[in-house]
Amino acid sequence: MKVAVVCNSPRDNAVINPFGRVSPEVYGANTVNLVIEGLRQGGHDVLRCPGDKTLLASLESWMPASDDGTPGGIVFNMAYGIQGDCRYTHVPAMLEMAGVPYTGSNPLGHALALDKVITKDLIRTAGVPTPDYRVMRPGDTNFSGLSFPVVVKPRHESTSFGVQLACDPHEAAEAVSGIAERYQQEALVEEYVDGREVCVGLLGNEKLEYLPLVEHDFGDRALRMVTGDDKYHRSASEPAKVCPAAVDRSLLQDLHDVSATTFRACCCRDYARVDIRVDAQGTPWVLEINSMASLGAGGSYVLAARTAGYSYGELVNRILDVAHQRYFGRPAPRQLTFDVGGSGVVRAEL
Repeated sequence: MKVAVVCNSPRDNAVINPFGRVSPEVYGANTVNLVIEGLRQGGHDVLRCPGDKTLLASLESWMPASDDGTPGGIVFNMAYGIQGDCRYTHVPAMLEMAGVPYTGSNPLGHALALDKVITKDLIRTAGVPTPDYRVMRPGDTNFSGLSFPVVVKPRHESTSFGVQLACDPHEAAEAVSGIAERYQQEALVEEYVDGREVCVGLLGNEKLEYLPLVEHDFGDRALRMVTGDDKYHRSASEPAKVCPAAVDRSLLQDLHDVSATTFRACCCRDYARVDIRVDAQGTPWVLEINSMASLGAGGSYVLAARTAGYSYGELVNRILDVAHQRYFGRPAPRQLTFDVGGSGVVRAEL
């Protein structure tokens, strides 16, 4: 079937005005090409489309609706957005307006997951442990009720952008001011949980598949938390990823339970990654959920999938099938090509 891979690139983001906070995230060309090649190997006709103001015209031209009005294809959404607030929601909202099916969470799920405060409120209401926290702005100095050290991070960012550890109120106040200046938003200040850091990859909807646990091994590093520099491989002491992480059966079940509850409380779909700290008593504390888990070849989600037995191509086709199943009740149809000798090439959709 026709699959449009939609992503953003600084080179081809067409907007009416460059106005609002620019998205700090973008998929690298290598990852986008891996996804495209994997989908083609899966028997699909694939086109890359920029996730900007040209998107709907491109989709209407390339995969128009069939005669009975059903969609002529599906979008594999890799668009982090270009600018403004709630950037993950922009392309899904355009697609819903235009009646085009797509992979991944809808605008609601992305908006909830990208707001770390709303995520914490929702999962705490659902019974999931999450560190105590406060939302703060520059000039706020009242940290009463919080135990130090604390982790200070932007309210609306992902990929550990701006994450800092503060050991006292003075450091925390400086970190809050720095986040407001750099990211133009409030800071989430939450208690630091000393312990192991693991992530749980989820795949599916009504029935979830739990990918093998990935643990970040900090070794003898003093800062025992994942930073943005670690995720972008700019750290000299980047923690190693251990997969599958060694946990007992009881803790594994707890990790699965809190991850599934987080996924559903935040209205996520198709695939996601939940980041968790496990304290010395074995209690899992959910930090956040990434509603668009990175498909970078070196990332935790792909490592977990590979450990589960998926090749890269099998993973992206599985994500596509999960989304197509949600919309249409069956996996995405494949187009297979047969060489019949003198009769030429025959293509059949299965």
